[in-house]
Amino acid sequence: MSKDLHENVCSEKIFSKIYTKYSKDLYNYLYYKYGESLGPNDKMQDAFIKLLDNCKKVTVSNAKGFLFSVAKNMMLNEIKHQKVVLRHREIKPKDYTIESPEFIIQEKEFLKKYQNALAKLTEDQRVAFLLNKVEGKKHAEIAEMLGVTRKAVENRIYTAYRKLKSEIEEL
Repeated sequence: MSKDLHENVCSEKIFSKIYTKYSKDLYNYLYYKYGESLGPNDKMQDAFIKLLDNCKKVTVSNAKGFLFSVAKNMMLNEIKHQKVVLRHREIKPKDYTIESPEFIIQEKEFLKKYQNALAKLTEDQRVAFLLNKVEGKKHAEIAEMLGVTRKAVENRIYTAYRKLKSEIEEL
């Protein structure tokens, strides 16, 4: 028997050769069989990590089979997971609420007023206001994103808030 049948893949040199030899083939196999949506590159990398974790148990001659089997099983597990996710998306939320009909009508009216008031803001004010209040961005982050000073962003947000407040008496 040759020497490499009994060598494991723990050696950095051997592992590197295996990676160089099989990584592209493994990626292509996963990509062509399962598509891009399941992350073939991630699964390929994970398969090599598993190989490294089990390097003492896997011989050089069995490395290719080990990698392809592990990667295939990871993809199949991902497909099962995606099916569970889809099944849960199909479950309809309950179509009743504990709120009174008056509350629901008031809520819809308020939302219409809010949307109309937002539409009356200038684009700069609306963008800065929504980035701050909806996205939760800080003034400095917004300033960096928009390419303006922090003071300009503060002014836009506070001006927008004052206009909204004057438009909507509930605020």
